[in-house]
Amino acid sequence: MSLLTPLLWLLIISPLFIIAHFSSKKTNFKYLVIFAIYFLADSYLQALGSEYLTLDFLNLDWNWSGKILSLILSLSFILYHSKEIRREIGFTSIFILKTLKFGVIIFLGFLLFDLIFKMMLFPKGSKFDLETFAFQALMPGTEELIFRGIYLWLLSKAFISTKNFGWGFIIVTILFGLIHGVFLTEAMEIKFDLITIFYLTLISSLSLGILRKFSGNLILPILGHNAINLMNAIIRIL
Repeated sequence: MSLLTPLLWLLIISPLFIIAHFSSKKTNFKYLVIFAIYFLADSYLQALGSEYLTLDFLNLDWNWSGKILSLILSLSFILYHSKEIRREIGFTSIFILKTLKFGVIIFLGFLLFDLIFKMMLFPKGSKFDLETFAFQALMPGTEELIFRGIYLWLLSKAFISTKNFGWGFIIVTILFGLIHGVFLTEAMEIKFDLITIFYLTLISSLSLGILRKFSGNLILPILGHNAINLMNAIIRIL
């Protein structure tokens, strides 16, 4: 993957920034700039961690280094801010009890659909791999600190709206699917996986976003994200 890929992601998503600007009550460009800087910093930390901080001597193949660097960056950003802002980001143990049950039910409904769909389509018969299971059980949820936490907070601050599901929510939901389905090769060729983009956007990303909104914090989205990825690993070895 070319190191220009994160810039491509921003370019593809930029029309939504323009629409959000003209559709929002107010646009705070400071937070939009911070979002862009953080997005690029995190993307390059993960990419460079995978490239230069390999853990081959431990016989580890997954990108543990990149994910750990991303986790350090996200925790540093969150803990730098006040307790009030940390709560807005979702870094809190306080739940919205009034809507928590509804959010969990919606997420479980999406998860059941996800399970049935993947049971029908995923290739089976892969060998059990302890590292894969450990990685999928622990690391994918760190993305929730970024997407449903930091990015959602920054973009909600950038595009002021009176709606519960504003442009920040929409952009983060789509961006999550986009970064998993588009990349730029070293030969400068753009590769698209439209099925991955649409599926992850409409199923995984949307369900985790709803869970974040109705639970009030990032605890359940983190657990939910890990559960989705662990489920994927289990299905492949059946």
